[in-house]
Amino acid sequence: MPRPRTGAGLVRAVPDALERLADGLATAVLAVVGMAVLCLTAVLCLVGVGLPLVPVALRLVHVVADRERARLSRSGPPVLSPGPAPSRLADAVRSRATRRELAWLAVHAVGGLLLGASGLTIVLNIVRDGTFPLWWRLLPPDAATPSLGLWVVHDMADALVVGLLGFGWMAMALFLLPVLSRLQGMPGRKLLDVGTAADPALRIAHLTATRAAALDAHTAELRRIERALHDGTQNRVVAAIVLLGAARRALARGAEDTDVILGRAQETAEEALAQLRAVVRGVFPPVLADRGLTDALAELVADCPVPCVLDVDVGRCAASVEATIYFAIAEALTNITKHSGARSAYVTIRGEGGRVRVEVFDDGCGGANVDRGSGLNGIRRRIEAHDGTFTLASPPGGPTVLAMGLPCGL
Repeated sequence: MPRPRTGAGLVRAVPDALERLADGLATAVLAVVGMAVLCLTAVLCLVGVGLPLVPVALRLVHVVADRERARLSRSGPPVLSPGPAPSRLADAVRSRATRRELAWLAVHAVGGLLLGASGLTIVLNIVRDGTFPLWWRLLPPDAATPSLGLWVVHDMADALVVGLLGFGWMAMALFLLPVLSRLQGMPGRKLLDVGTAADPALRIAHLTATRAAALDAHTAELRRIERALHDGTQNRVVAAIVLLGAARRALARGAEDTDVILGRAQETAEEALAQLRAVVRGVFPPVLADRGLTDALAELVADCPVPCVLDVDVGRCAASVEATIYFAIAEALTNITKHSGARSAYVTIRGEGGRVRVEVFDDGCGGANVDRGSGLNGIRRRIEAHDGTFTLASPPGGPTVLAMGLPCGL
C-alpha cells in the first residue's frame, strides 16, 4: 500500500524529486559518454588495436556507476559498491559486478536520459505556459502557441487559456515528478547494489559490526535497568520500610499519627510497584505476550498525540523480533511527537518472504539524523542486532520515512 501524502507533503516532495531527476540526468549524460567510449573501443577491437583500451573503458564505466551509487545513497538506502574496478581484462570478464554495471549503463543511458529530460520539460512547460500571457505579444504571430503547439494564440483570451494550461502542468508535476524520480533510480538500485551477501568479506565485517552493536545495546540496556532499579524502585522500597518501622514504633507507644504514617508507607509502596512495572515494561511489555503485536501496537498508536494510522499484515514472529518492532515504533512515535511538528503519521508492517518490513512515515519538518540522536541510533542497533536493515530518509522540510526490515525469526 502506498504511503499517504498530504498536500503539503506533495509540494515539498516536488523540489526533491526535481533535484534527483537533474542529478540522474547528469549521470545519464555520463552513461551516454560511457556507452560511446565502449562502442568506440569495440570498433577498435574489431580492427585489432582496441584491446588495450578495454580495461580503461571498463574503469570509466565503474566510475560512472559509483557516481550513480553515491547519488542514490544520498536520497535513500545506501547502495554498496563492489570496490575498485578489476585491473585485468580477464578479471573484468569474470566479474559479475562489472556485467551488472554494463547492463545498468545501457539502461540508464536511454531510460535515465528520457526520464530526466521529461521531468525538466514539465518544469519548463510550467514556466513557459504559466507566464505566457505576459510576453506572448513579443512572439511572431505564427509562433505564439502553447508549449505543445496545439493552437495559435490570437488575443488575450487565448493567452489566458495558455496560462491556465501552466497550472495543469503544475498539477501534473506534483504527481509525476516523484514517480519519474523513482523510476529513474530503480535500475541503479536493482543492478548496482552488490549487497552485503555478495562478498563474504563484507558479510563477515557486517556480522562482526552488528554483533558488537548488539553487545553494546545489551550492556546499555542492563545499565538502564540497573539505574532504574537503583535510583527509583530501591529508594521507594527503602522509604516504605522506614515508614513502616516508624509506624510500628508509633503504634507501640500509642501515638495518634500511626494511621498517617501507614498511609504514607502505602503510597510509597504503590509508587515503588508502579516504577517496578515500568521497568518490566521496558524489558518486555506484557501486552505483547498477552495480546500480540497488532493489539500492542494499536494501543501504542492510540496513545500517540499525533494522529496516526496503523496498517498491519503479518503473522506471529519470534518474541524478540516482536519486542524489537514494538520498541522501535514506540521510539519513532516519541520522536515524531517531540521533534517533527507533524500533523499525521502512518505505520505499516508487512510480512515479505520470511521477513518483516516496517515503515513509519510522518509529514513533519524532516531533518532527522541517526548520528545526532540516541533514540534513532538505539533503534538502528536493535534492528542490526537481529541482522536486520535500517534506513532513514528525512530531507529538510520532510517528509520522514523510517524503514526497517527484520527476519521473522520463527
